[in-house]
Amino acid sequence: MKNIEEINKNSVKKILEKKKIPEFFAGDTIKVGVRIAEGKRERIQYFEGVCIAKKNRDINSSFTVRKISFGEGVERTFSLYSPIIGSIKVVRSGKVKRAKLYYLRDRKGKSARISEKIKKTIGIDISEKIVEKETTISKENKETTEELETKDKNKEAQDNLKQDKENKEPISGAKLKKKEAITKKK
Repeated sequence: MKNIEEINKNSVKKILEKKKIPEFFAGDTIKVGVRIAEGKRERIQYFEGVCIAKKNRDINSSFTVRKISFGEGVERTFSLYSPIIGSIKVVRSGKVKRAKLYYLRDRKGKSARISEKIKKTIGIDISEKIVEKETTISKENKETTEELETKDKNKEAQDNLKQDKENKEPISGAKLKKKEAITKKK
């Protein structure tokens, strides 16, 4: 016979396969989409506030969200793996040194603010792909993009020389930039 703990872990795995739950902690401002059934219809109502407590107990995990509504503090405790929760979105991360922020119940206004945690990225971001000297092959000549770019620059320089000869005036850098801006607009 299985332990209750094993059953709970298996059920948590099944739930996590179906829906994505972001990692959040106490002090984070989160937006919870709560499913509300009104007769035959079902809609999602968002409850946005500061997470003041989070309890990690397998299937019984829960979190408490607090917000100020019309000058009155409102707290709501949600079961983390409940089907009532449609979505959880982390709006901003808070910089706190405690696991439970019950002291916010006594505070209002500026004293109830939590400073934002600034996430530092060190090194190269994995999500961005670095492309070094990407080569594109043209159908006839099989040239690299670098060669194509140099040819384009040479063409522009030749076009500028032709215009100079027609105008018989030396063109300064500012005039050249204006002409390029005009040709780009066209």
